[in-house]
Amino acid sequence: MPLVLSAAIATAAGLADAASAETLRLLTWGGYAPENVVAMFEKETGITVEVTKSNNEEMIAKLRATGGGGFDLAQPSQDRIAGPQEEFGIYKPIDLSKIDASLFIPSMLEATKANTTVGGEVYGVPHVWGTSGLVVDTAKAGMVRDYTDLCGDAVAGKVSYRLKRPTLIGFAFAMGLDPFAAYGDEAAYKQVIDQVEAKLIACKPGVKTYWGGGDELMGLMRSGEVVASMAWDTGGWKLNADNPDITFVAPASGALGWIDTFALPKKTKAEDAAYQWINFVMRPDIAAMITEAAGNFTASKGADEFVSAELKARYQASFPPEAVDNIKWYPPVPAGLEVIEGAALDRVKAAN
Repeated sequence: MPLVLSAAIATAAGLADAASAETLRLLTWGGYAPENVVAMFEKETGITVEVTKSNNEEMIAKLRATGGGGFDLAQPSQDRIAGPQEEFGIYKPIDLSKIDASLFIPSMLEATKANTTVGGEVYGVPHVWGTSGLVVDTAKAGMVRDYTDLCGDAVAGKVSYRLKRPTLIGFAFAMGLDPFAAYGDEAAYKQVIDQVEAKLIACKPGVKTYWGGGDELMGLMRSGEVVASMAWDTGGWKLNADNPDITFVAPASGALGWIDTFALPKKTKAEDAAYQWINFVMRPDIAAMITEAAGNFTASKGADEFVSAELKARYQASFPPEAVDNIKWYPPVPAGLEVIEGAALDRVKAAN
């Protein structure tokens, strides 16, 4: 090949790489990259953002199909990183020196780093989070402060929860057990679940109903048929907007938390842009805009000061700093545990 032509091709290739580096291909959830935030980032940095909305299953499938290609930054939940990374190798380690750690709530950053570490490398940092805990009519059931309080005589016949794994996990913590510590030992985990199963069967006579969907629970709480339940924080705050006596309460033993993260696909082509996006959206004022769009808070430290006055008040009432630090974050679920949980829940459902 002539040297001139070779040089021209090399120059063109270099320009193409430079152009591609100015585009950030983001694989994320609905509401996590609202148009107003994208526009501000593009104006401030000159980087174009291409947003593809997805969910955990699709994210893993897309990255697995390309060996970690096609996107520059992804947002899987923290319990969906270690397993897929060990099995498929679809992510690359986070360079923590490029993350502004001061922007993050420390307990959330440390929890996510721990839950996304593979082979000594960290593969995720936290972004959007939410919890399940208690939704309580404080005027009628103010004594309900933990999951096991749903079994109390004072609220018998007026409580509800789902027959799902969060109920097993929440009751375990309220009973002084640590189900997450038993994740690596199937026999030990079964012992934990057996104790919770017995407790739930003993509590069954006082349960109004096991709710199945959010709308059903909302109706039960609004009508007064149920005065306390296990449910999500956003559901409690939505009810609070209608009735100030009803709100989300972080249980004494700890709310159960999920975190959607930032993770780098293995073949990212715009790594610097990805780090710029992370540090940009974790700024408290920007994070508050994402909260308004998504409905959930982020791991941005101090962002609650920038949301609407109503949401700020609800959040701060439900989550003083000590309640945030006490959240029990879901780690990856080892194979086999869901079978143990499912069998226990079936027996609770069938019990008289």
